[in-house]
Amino acid sequence: MILKEVLTAASLLFLNQLLSGQDTRIIGQVAEMLSQTPLEGISISVSGSDSEGVTDGTGRFILTLARQGEDVLAIGSADYILKRIPVRLEGGELDLGLILLEQDHVKEQSVQFIALSSDDLSEEEAGSSELLQSTRDIFLNRVAFDFGQAFFRVRGYDPAQGVVLLNGIPMNKFRDGRPQWNNWGGLNDVTRNQQLAYGLQPSEWSFGGLLGTTQIEMSPASLRPGSRVSVASSNRGYATRFMGTHGSGKGMNDLAYAFSASRRWAGDGYISGTFYDAYSVYAGLEYDIRESHRIRLTGILAATRRGMSSAMTQEVFELQGNRYNANWGWQDGHTRNSRIRQIREPLFIMDHTYTDSGLTIHSGLAYQFGSQTMSRVSYFNAPNPDPSYYRNLPSYYINSPLGANFHGAQLAAKGFLTNPQIDWSRLYDANRSKGQEGIASYLLTEDGNTDHELTLTTVANIHITKDLRMDAGLLYKSLNSNNYSRITDLLGAGFHVDVDPFTNTQNDLKGPVEKGANDIISYHYHLNAGKQQGFLQLYYTKAGWKAFFSAEYGVTWYQRNGMFMNERFPGSSFGKSEKVSFSAMGVKAGLTYRLSGRHWLELQVANLKKPPQLQHVFINPRENNETIPQLSQEYLNSSDLTYHLRLPHITGRLSGYYTRFQDITDINYFFVDAGVGSYFVQEVITGLDRLHMGLETGLEFEASASVKFSVVAAIGKQQYASDPEITINFVPDPEDLESGPTVAGNFSLGPSGIKDYKIAQGPQRALSCGVSYRDPKYWWTSITANYLSNNYINIASINRTRSFYLDPVTGKVFPEATAERVDKLLEQTPLEDIYYLNIAAGKSWLRNGIYISLFGSVNNLFNGIFRTGGYEQSRNGNYGQLASDKLSGKQVFGPKYWYGAGRTFFINLAVSF
Repeated sequence: MILKEVLTAASLLFLNQLLSGQDTRIIGQVAEMLSQTPLEGISISVSGSDSEGVTDGTGRFILTLARQGEDVLAIGSADYILKRIPVRLEGGELDLGLILLEQDHVKEQSVQFIALSSDDLSEEEAGSSELLQSTRDIFLNRVAFDFGQAFFRVRGYDPAQGVVLLNGIPMNKFRDGRPQWNNWGGLNDVTRNQQLAYGLQPSEWSFGGLLGTTQIEMSPASLRPGSRVSVASSNRGYATRFMGTHGSGKGMNDLAYAFSASRRWAGDGYISGTFYDAYSVYAGLEYDIRESHRIRLTGILAATRRGMSSAMTQEVFELQGNRYNANWGWQDGHTRNSRIRQIREPLFIMDHTYTDSGLTIHSGLAYQFGSQTMSRVSYFNAPNPDPSYYRNLPSYYINSPLGANFHGAQLAAKGFLTNPQIDWSRLYDANRSKGQEGIASYLLTEDGNTDHELTLTTVANIHITKDLRMDAGLLYKSLNSNNYSRITDLLGAGFHVDVDPFTNTQNDLKGPVEKGANDIISYHYHLNAGKQQGFLQLYYTKAGWKAFFSAEYGVTWYQRNGMFMNERFPGSSFGKSEKVSFSAMGVKAGLTYRLSGRHWLELQVANLKKPPQLQHVFINPRENNETIPQLSQEYLNSSDLTYHLRLPHITGRLSGYYTRFQDITDINYFFVDAGVGSYFVQEVITGLDRLHMGLETGLEFEASASVKFSVVAAIGKQQYASDPEITINFVPDPEDLESGPTVAGNFSLGPSGIKDYKIAQGPQRALSCGVSYRDPKYWWTSITANYLSNNYINIASINRTRSFYLDPVTGKVFPEATAERVDKLLEQTPLEDIYYLNIAAGKSWLRNGIYISLFGSVNNLFNGIFRTGGYEQSRNGNYGQLASDKLSGKQVFGPKYWYGAGRTFFINLAVSF
């Protein structure tokens, strides 16, 4: 009996030791390399699993793993170079000792450059690079820093497919669905702490989008205590930037605060006439009320004012080069840009976090108000003041209907080369001439919107068991937007007669016809919008695999309220429209299977139904309340499969994706000479499908502690997948009021044969090879060679409809418009392949507790000139005109292009103390 009890006890003891031996307890301490200062809040994780720890105030950490075998421990944070340490899990305790991390100035350089690049973007060029600056993924990092120069878009997605949050508050706009990065531009020091869930990966903050979810944590307590000042110089968007930041850190009273401010300016950017003037201010206060309650107050004001550039035809490029900008001219010895964009939208956020055992609830309120404006020269019964207007160029005379006029072409070329900019004095002289009697022929106006947006959100993260977590969130968002055109300068005139010059009708029947400085003209309306949305997500982990399922549902509504009674639309322009409501729902799911600690697979799928963006609901909101008839919602189906590799010296991934967008709606505005007449039209596109599929990969090889090699590649196929319906809406010319089917002001052109045409969303293929060297004496350098191809200009859908075949004079089909000739005429124009080399270098010092860092970069080292995008002009909307225009080899209405910057530099000096 005694022997039996002894054996039983021994067996239990052995079993207990065996079970406890399966767990490995990893301990260590993390410190900053130069100063040896312990680092708090550094993430400690194991690749391919959810095992994660964080260093405490002394830099120490403990991580317990309930498995055996080889793994790779990842140690780092947003500000430090990620360190990967191979470990063998054999049970018991594994002491890694002191681990030193170096500040990541390469990443800081990337962040600075992305912010610099985004300041140059036109609305048509807006990319998705800003969404990716928080990632350590080699592919996404290369996209953000290197491919962003060529306006490469990840998977060809619009930036609206990515969700951006500030302190848990969604920042995507109602109007176009995109986040407005200028709202916090210049605040790099306090926006560095970011969490990115890429693609369809789950986020604890939001259901997310196809491009992912970026949570920007602006927390005073997470900033390094002390001050930091920096100065930067560049020859791209801005010339000089000063930035200063101070953080208190969390004191004994559990209170933390931080301030940051920056000033950026340039008399002239890389493109001629593009001045830059911006300032940004941030203030944050954080207080731990109790151990489980935290409250934060955040205020941001980022104001930007800058001169915009213009797209140009090949003819203009050949005459003036890639830095030409038609938007500016000289006035009294100073440059004056007619296209000035201003953004001033202060943002205030209050958020509260409650934490308890297994439960976190984050609630927030955000209020944003302010305005965005874009100025332009408006002209009435007067010549177009644009010096690059088609009538001012040689091609207009070469393609004259009366025969080629080469003498006139020579004179036009000479005149354009001599006077390529806006002649401001001529505009003043025209307005002051006696024949005008004080009436303005030219005005400087601004199209603007003043918004008031309120957002309320709450998100709960509940750890139901050790392996099961549930995330749930609710969102309420409302918008009131005041939209208008306003006179900012009469340019020497006495007043403006607010009448449409084409139809001689009043824009504002209830107001005076004569308008003066600061008066609203042409259009005035409000847009109201609201959204209620919720999501639920389950996240389950088990040894070797993890899975999630997420669902969302919401309701969105829009309404227009006209402030002007327009004489052209007296019954539908003034007052409120009917509310237009849409339901949104979506589900996504994912499964990750861990082959080993160094290899794992990740599969994700999604099916979504989304409402159209506000800008795609009202056909012509400037003039009436009409919405697109039978407006449909957008359907999305997406899936991706990724193989992850994490070896001690090689890391990377290979991903394949497939996404189909269905029933997309779009609206475009342009003047067209088509087979149904010549009008300024609103082109409504419905039933548009798009297909996005491809592969992306990134590999990084650590040849030694100092040298790394990397290869990144993307191969995509992004094209239209349907022939959508095209309807044009217009105001008929007075002489056309008896012309039959066009009297109603809209006309269906039927389907547009655009299926299989390429989507103009940047290069669809990209390759980059890089090498970096990091010296033990705290200096580094890197070089990347980049190649991008398969980029196409945007097509004019109206030219692929039946109206293109019709002669506008006879109404009959052009006899020479055979299918073969039309296909050749409408062949999509590819852009040339792009090659460029980027180099960067940096150095850091620690002197008497003061940390100094210097880095610089030169992009496009060999000053290559390349086109980043473009679009077909829709003016020649019939076969006869387009064929005739192309015949001479110098088109009057040829495609317009945007050009990338040549050789540019960026230098930044920062001092932390």
